Amino acid sequence: MKIILLGPPGAGKGTQAEVLSRTYKMLHVSTGDMLRESVKNKTEAGLLAKSFMDKGELVPDNVVTAIVVSRISKPDAKAGFMLDGFPRTVQQAVELEKQLESAKQKIDLVLYFNTAEKTAIERLTGRRVCTKCGLNYHVKNKPPKKMNVCDSCGAGLIQRDDDKLETIKNRLNVYQKQTAPLLSFYKERSTLREVSGDLNVNELFLKLKDLFLNEKLS
Repeated sequence: MKIILLGPPGAGKGTQAEVLSRTYKMLHVSTGDMLRESVKNKTEAGLLAKSFMDKGELVPDNVVTAIVVSRISKPDAKAGFMLDGFPRTVQQAVELEKQLESAKQKIDLVLYFNTAEKTAIERLTGRRVCTKCGLNYHVKNKPPKKMNVCDSCGAGLIQRDDDKLETIKNRLNVYQKQTAPLLSFYKERSTLREVSGDLNVNELFLKLKDLFLNEKLS
């Protein structure tokens, strides 16, 4: 199966994608992780992407689409994949559809995480990441045993630039303008299903399991 997860920053898409990919043996393709890896490695695409990410703006369509299409063309994606963070614009969705059609494939299901702005801001501003091993924490939902110190490797925790309040507000505004129109795009294709992104991790996972069962994905 080929699935897309839609929703604003902070909707919990990445957390659910990790659990769902393990449960249903599907490849989890996180655009954000791929972009951050490119930034870390200081690739040409990564340096270009960083200039947009630091301001809370979307990375240009051609950069992101090239990265994603390259990834889902690999052998481990043939059995199915779950796209987290892509597409973010209708233009990206159209290009993805073309690429899949050329390979005689299609998107089977689009999950929309309908999330309140207050919930998204609380989740994102509370996120912390380890500077060494990359593990993620949250000051409220998943705090480390020792403040600002990673439980796993003992390195310090930081708040990413794109998780600071001013940047988050801009990210949410960008989402409303550029990504929200994707809902109509996928409604027209009868692939869109809606769940509440305000639910906690376990409650939302149970809802998704029921939805997957109804869609005969299990």
